[in-house]
Amino acid sequence: MIGTGGFGQTFITQAIRAPLLAARVAVDVDAETAAKAFANAGIARREIRICRTTAEAARAWADGETIAASDFAAVAELPFDVAVEATGRPEAGARHCRLAIAAGKHVAMVSKEVDSVVGPGLARMAADRGCVVTCVDGDQPSLLINLVSWAEVLGLDIVAAGKASEYDFVFDPPSGRIDSNGCAREVPGLTPYWDLGDRDATDVVSARAAALAAFPQRAVPDLCELGIVANATGVMPDRPDFHAPVARPIEVPTFFAERGDGGLLGGGRRIDVFHCLRRPDEASFAGGVFVVVRCNDRPSWDVLQQKGHVVSRTGATAMLYLPRHILGLEAATSVLDAAIHRVSGYGADYRSRVDLVAVATADLPAGTRLGMGGHHHDIANVTAELRPACPLGSTAPSPFYLAADRRLTRGVSKGEAITQGDIETESGSHLMAVRRFQDAAFFGTAVDG
Repeated sequence: MIGTGGFGQTFITQAIRAPLLAARVAVDVDAETAAKAFANAGIARREIRICRTTAEAARAWADGETIAASDFAAVAELPFDVAVEATGRPEAGARHCRLAIAAGKHVAMVSKEVDSVVGPGLARMAADRGCVVTCVDGDQPSLLINLVSWAEVLGLDIVAAGKASEYDFVFDPPSGRIDSNGCAREVPGLTPYWDLGDRDATDVVSARAAALAAFPQRAVPDLCELGIVANATGVMPDRPDFHAPVARPIEVPTFFAERGDGGLLGGGRRIDVFHCLRRPDEASFAGGVFVVVRCNDRPSWDVLQQKGHVVSRTGATAMLYLPRHILGLEAATSVLDAAIHRVSGYGADYRSRVDLVAVATADLPAGTRLGMGGHHHDIANVTAELRPACPLGSTAPSPFYLAADRRLTRGVSKGEAITQGDIETESGSHLMAVRRFQDAAFFGTAVDG
């Protein structure tokens, strides 16, 4: 088993403690960093060997040692079952997945950046070789795919599905202050809109967004993760950049209802995100996931509402939710499902339905390097939208993480999508190779661009 970068240390720790798992291999650009991850998880340094070649790795494996490496190619042929791709780097992640699949290994996909560009293609590529690529429990895409599937099995009529964003908006009504992600400021314009009351949902959402304009209200990772869910479930965005309301949890089934029921949505089976608005003494949604369903059997939902379930103010919809998001601590279940049962968390119909595309938020001159960085792996002066998927081509919008870390060959104006013809793509790109395979698999052709 192998964890590569990213939240690899969290997974290594969990795998060492879980009785059905063993993690003996870790890869990082710096092999010493991989070795430190094992040491921090409790492995004695004398039992950890840094390996730079396949021969060194094979000897270390035969000797029963724990292996730290700087190149996945050096360990890909070792007899482990599942590769956990957690680098968060699109090009490197695609390479690791191709090597793992070619070696007959299952892949547990943590890197949403890779997944958003080529996830369905990798899943198809693995299936062709009798292997499984799976999302990872504990992260929001897997949690939400499971919740949507559960609701569908029960025959519930899904109006919306989604998640809470990473950071809450914690409001103190007496002082009028908001605290979010370590940033606190007075927001007096929010106080009149703390309660939804009987006001129009659109008006309240707009007023809160205006009052909180100094805080970020769109994040590329939210769009990225929910695009993965859309590809797995067919629950689609209502608008390319989401409604993304600032909402108290009790308001979610009201906001994420169709307009005829007093909500924001233009139709059913829509996917979106909300920013959890709460007081300091109220529980967080904890980055959890939800489905909003129709209350078709009103007497039953009256009983469920009395039991504390969250029903909209009209009684037309209700929210069912999982208030947790504990990252790598649940990854073991997905790894075991892949290795033992050959089951993927994406389900049986993971396909290209949407693309996370790159859109300029400022004029970008030719030669601009679209460097990806920061905690959110975003790109300066570039945002993302979810649009219907299409094969690559010179005039087709570029997937966000295919454009990342590449240079523009021509200028792009503010508000325009960055197309495949606008960016340099080096020969031998693993990400591009898998994407062309994916386009051929789901669109019947791969367009050169």
